[in-house]
Amino acid sequence: METQLEIWNSRIERLVSRSLTQGAPSNFNTLIHVDELKVLYALALSKLGELKGAPESDRARLEAEARKGMDELGDAFTKPWRR
Repeated sequence: METQLEIWNSRIERLVSRSLTQGAPSNFNTLIHVDELKVLYALALSKLGELKGAPESDRARLEAEARKGMDELGDAFTKPWRR
Protein backbone atom coordinates (compact mmCIF):
# COMPACT_ATOMS: atom_id res chain seq x y z
CA MET A 1 0.00 0.00 0.00
CA GLU A 2 2.80 2.41 0.85
CA THR A 3 4.49 1.93 -2.49
CA GLN A 4 1.26 2.60 -4.37
CA LEU A 5 0.70 5.75 -2.32
CA GLU A 6 4.19 6.96 -3.22
CA ILE A 7 3.48 6.35 -6.91
CA TRP A 8 0.21 8.24 -6.72
CA ASN A 9 1.84 11.09 -4.82
CA SER A 10 4.41 11.39 -7.61
CA ARG A 11 1.62 11.53 -10.17
CA ILE A 12 -0.14 14.25 -8.17
CA GLU A 13 3.09 16.24 -7.94
CA ARG A 14 3.57 15.96 -11.73
CA LEU A 15 0.03 17.25 -12.26
CA VAL A 16 0.71 20.16 -9.91
CA SER A 17 3.98 20.90 -11.66
CA ARG A 18 2.33 20.88 -15.08
CA SER A 19 -0.48 23.11 -13.89
CA LEU A 20 2.03 25.65 -12.53
CA THR A 21 4.31 25.64 -15.57
CA GLN A 22 4.31 28.97 -17.30
CA GLY A 23 2.48 28.87 -20.55
CA ALA A 24 0.38 25.89 -19.54
CA PRO A 25 -3.23 26.92 -19.16
CA SER A 26 -4.60 25.84 -15.81
CA ASN A 27 -8.31 25.69 -15.99
CA PHE A 28 -10.62 25.48 -13.04
CA ASN A 29 -11.49 21.81 -13.59
CA THR A 30 -7.83 20.79 -13.57
CA LEU A 31 -7.23 22.64 -10.31
CA ILE A 32 -10.31 21.04 -8.72
CA HIS A 33 -9.18 17.60 -9.85
CA VAL A 34 -5.69 18.12 -8.39
CA ASP A 35 -7.20 19.33 -5.10
CA GLU A 36 -9.48 16.27 -4.99
CA LEU A 37 -6.50 13.98 -5.53
CA LYS A 38 -4.54 15.72 -2.77
CA VAL A 39 -7.40 15.30 -0.30
CA LEU A 40 -7.92 11.64 -1.17
CA TYR A 41 -4.16 11.04 -0.89
CA ALA A 42 -4.06 12.65 2.57
CA LEU A 43 -7.02 10.55 3.73
CA ALA A 44 -5.50 7.32 2.42
CA LEU A 45 -2.16 8.15 4.04
CA SER A 46 -3.89 8.91 7.33
CA LYS A 47 -5.78 5.60 7.28
CA LEU A 48 -2.57 3.73 6.54
CA GLY A 49 -0.92 5.46 9.49
CA GLU A 50 -3.79 4.47 11.77
CA LEU A 51 -3.49 0.88 10.58
CA LYS A 52 0.23 0.73 11.33
CA GLY A 53 -0.18 1.75 14.96
CA ALA A 54 -3.39 -0.15 15.63
CA PRO A 55 -3.81 -2.94 18.12
CA GLU A 56 -4.69 -6.34 16.68
CA SER A 57 -8.33 -5.97 17.73
CA ASP A 58 -8.81 -2.95 15.41
CA ARG A 59 -6.72 -4.12 12.47
CA ALA A 60 -9.48 -5.75 10.39
CA ARG A 61 -11.66 -2.63 10.50
CA LEU A 62 -8.79 -0.26 9.85
CA GLU A 63 -7.46 -2.41 7.02
CA ALA A 64 -10.87 -2.23 5.34
CA GLU A 65 -10.92 1.55 5.78
CA ALA A 66 -7.38 1.88 4.42
CA ARG A 67 -8.27 -0.29 1.42
CA LYS A 68 -11.38 1.82 0.78
CA GLY A 69 -9.28 4.99 0.86
CA MET A 70 -6.81 3.47 -1.58
CA ASP A 71 -9.62 2.41 -3.90
CA GLU A 72 -11.17 5.88 -3.84
CA LEU A 73 -7.84 7.49 -4.70
CA GLY A 74 -7.20 5.00 -7.50
CA ASP A 75 -10.67 5.60 -8.90
CA ALA A 76 -10.12 9.37 -8.83
CA PHE A 77 -7.15 8.96 -11.16
CA THR A 78 -9.20 7.04 -13.69
CA LYS A 79 -12.55 8.82 -13.51
CA PRO A 80 -13.37 11.13 -16.39
CA TRP A 81 -12.78 14.80 -15.74
CA ARG A 82 -12.59 17.84 -17.94
CA ARG A 83 -9.21 19.14 -18.92
